[in-house]
Amino acid sequence: MPDNRTFQDREKPSAIRASNISAAKSVADAVRTSLGPRGMDKMIQASNGEVTVTNDGATILKQMKVLHPAASMLVELSKAQDVEAGDGTTTVVVLAGSLLDACQKLLDKGIHPTTISDSFQRAAKKAVEILASMSVPLELSDRESMLKSATTSLNSKVVSQNSPLLAPMAVDAVMRVIDPATATNVDLRDIKVIQKVGGTLEDTELIDGLVFTQGLAHKAAANTRQEKAKIGLIQFQISPPKTQMDNNIIVSDYTHMDRVLREEKEYILNICKQIKKAGCNVLLIQKSILRYVTQSSMPVTCCCSLFRCF
Repeated sequence: MPDNRTFQDREKPSAIRASNISAAKSVADAVRTSLGPRGMDKMIQASNGEVTVTNDGATILKQMKVLHPAASMLVELSKAQDVEAGDGTTTVVVLAGSLLDACQKLLDKGIHPTTISDSFQRAAKKAVEILASMSVPLELSDRESMLKSATTSLNSKVVSQNSPLLAPMAVDAVMRVIDPATATNVDLRDIKVIQKVGGTLEDTELIDGLVFTQGLAHKAAANTRQEKAKIGLIQFQISPPKTQMDNNIIVSDYTHMDRVLREEKEYILNICKQIKKAGCNVLLIQKSILRYVTQSSMPVTCCCSLFRCF
């Protein structure tokens, strides 16, 4: 006969809920002091010795090594807010911590967790209705309103004093990667931020195009500018092909060695001829390219490595 005795330890579920709420509140308290324009910056030292100074909630939580499952949910909440809106990462964590604190008080009064959860669902729907009724629609053609929104977002950042420079740059960057007629959101992965050592924030500029951090592998006739470029993008290597399995080739004669080298050069030469036939004068290559290929009369102006830019 199965044991139908009821669960006797009624304190264990309450202790687990209290532990989860306490862990989540600890995460919220860690970023609470960095909220708002008067929020304080956090100095975080990574395991490799790298020091980060920031008041951005997503950055702080990303640097923290959170092990508790409930606390990890707040970290994921901040990441989701950063992806969806790009701002408010600290606010959502602080709000979640405050709501959980209110939940603990209700639990202490003996209210069942299911009742509290259902009440939160109804309150969330009502909050959405209130926010929708008081919201002001924003047209993408209203540049002045978008600049005000971008400036407000920068007020709580370290670069708030440079908002007159960065706010228009942010708005222009977004408007260049979306279709204003149909866009409802923007994929921030379409906007790439390149960081370079040296200079000041005033040297920041918006480039209408692609910026590659890699240098040129070959500059034909010292030409660093190409007008009316016909760009070729290849995702294979310009080098001898490799077998799928590891193997060794034993060469015992110089003539055999010359034959191997000759076959390799003919294979690469055939690739170069195909590139020249296509009329390509700028080549972007994702994988390896032999050094002697870049030093020969390649039918390209430059060759550079391309990593995850497309």
